Amino acid sequence: MTLPTASTRLVDPRDNRLGTASHEAADRVETALWRMMSFFDTPLADLEAARAADAGWALPLVMQAGFLLGLAEPAHEAEALRLLDEAESLLPAATARERAHFEAQRAVADGRWQQACRIWDELLLEHPRDALALQWACLWDFYRGDANGLRQRPARALPEWSESDPLFPCVLGLYAFGLEECNLYPQAEDIGRRAVAGDARVPWAVHAVAHVMEMQGRFEDGAAWLRQHQPGWSEGNGFSAHLWWHMGLFRLEALDVPGVQRLIDAHLCGDVLQLTAQRVDAASLLWRMHLLQVDVGARFVELLRDWQPADEDAGHYAFNDLHVLIALLGADELVRAESWIARCAARAMSAEDARRSNHAIAREVGLPLMRGLLAFAHGDADNAVATLHTARAQSQRLGGSHAQRDLIDQTLIAASARASHRHVGRALLNERRLAKPMTPLTRHWAEQLGIEL
Repeated sequence: MTLPTASTRLVDPRDNRLGTASHEAADRVETALWRMMSFFDTPLADLEAARAADAGWALPLVMQAGFLLGLAEPAHEAEALRLLDEAESLLPAATARERAHFEAQRAVADGRWQQACRIWDELLLEHPRDALALQWACLWDFYRGDANGLRQRPARALPEWSESDPLFPCVLGLYAFGLEECNLYPQAEDIGRRAVAGDARVPWAVHAVAHVMEMQGRFEDGAAWLRQHQPGWSEGNGFSAHLWWHMGLFRLEALDVPGVQRLIDAHLCGDVLQLTAQRVDAASLLWRMHLLQVDVGARFVELLRDWQPADEDAGHYAFNDLHVLIALLGADELVRAESWIARCAARAMSAEDARRSNHAIAREVGLPLMRGLLAFAHGDADNAVATLHTARAQSQRLGGSHAQRDLIDQTLIAASARASHRHVGRALLNERRLAKPMTPLTRHWAEQLGIEL
């Protein structure tokens, strides 16, 4: 194998030096990077083509491994590790930046997510226009519930970017979402609208503005926003299921239950759901309907039949584990639900997994939440309220967004409405009343709690 020399190595469009002298390989990696940031098709075919063009370049292998690990599905771990092992043998020809990406993905594979983000942070200090570092760090900040990281990292990098860069709108989208998760709603909406103002298709920015409107209770504005940009996200985009989930949230806020049912049947069930993240969204929306006492048991059964979460996967990621549980509870599979919690607990208590970022989160946040949900399913409303309310204070560590974690609050309110004391539900409802206008959904929960508005 002939190693590329400093004079033959190429640079990417942002002047980051590459460990290849092949224009074809470099172009394919750039396309793959765009796919990762825009969600239009997977990057795997382009990365395979990059490998074919330059078999000695480590970065395409690292990117393939990183994409698979980013799905947060245990089934892909073995292939990701194989790719990283193969990439390691090629590191002598890699640049220092590419070696840092390798080390970060090794940390991810080991479950040391916070360490991976620290590596990307250090990398971005020297290479603020490293879009791959921004994208990956954003993903793992999201999985860890690190709202400050989601906002601050793109903020540190953005002034170094050229607005003419094709990926600039994608970075704006990252920043918009970080602003939203830090409750900076006007700024988030402004940046998100700026990101989609041109010709670029930026579903993440559309998503960031949808989050703003969700958090502000602007369900009519939110539905109109998603419809306005629907041609840019609904076809050929891996993020479309999540944006349909947002549309479902807007319809639920309006208590348009038939509309939500139609949406689920069209966009969040059956063969449409290929990834765990998509099934998590389906379970989340169905659970919210279940809390409204809508009969969705058959839909939960169908979801589980296609999902088939493996017992050995329990404990991999607490956020996903929680959603497997609500699918089991929604399908009235209480025995399986108890077994699932036991398996998650066994891994959370395992000394072998102690260095994994998910380990403490599962033990301190995930398990209490799951036990509270199980108490709710068993009709023990008082225990459900006590357990969920205690765990709620740390729920951001579970990962996901404010909108996704609102499932916990809505369950708490529903449990409080059935409990001997309704103080917790009233307090949570007061939070909602100050955060957003009096929506039909908020009025519903007030009626359930016996509160006059």
